[in-house]
Amino acid sequence: MNPVNDNDRPLDPPKACSICGKPATVRYKPFCSKRCADIDLNRWFSGTYAIPVAEDPDEDGEDADRR
Repeated sequence: MNPVNDNDRPLDPPKACSICGKPATVRYKPFCSKRCADIDLNRWFSGTYAIPVAEDPDEDGEDADRR
């Protein structure tokens, strides 16, 4: 049995930057540049991106006062 050599594996095609579509770089992966990474970070901070959450109706505390 031959040992597996990393050079024998096919290379993954370069991924596109999720902001502008240019090829991503190793340094800023999954982005192509610091600029695109900063744009993405700003979108998280400003609330453009959000993770949906199913809230429990009892979490707001209104029902707790009635008990």
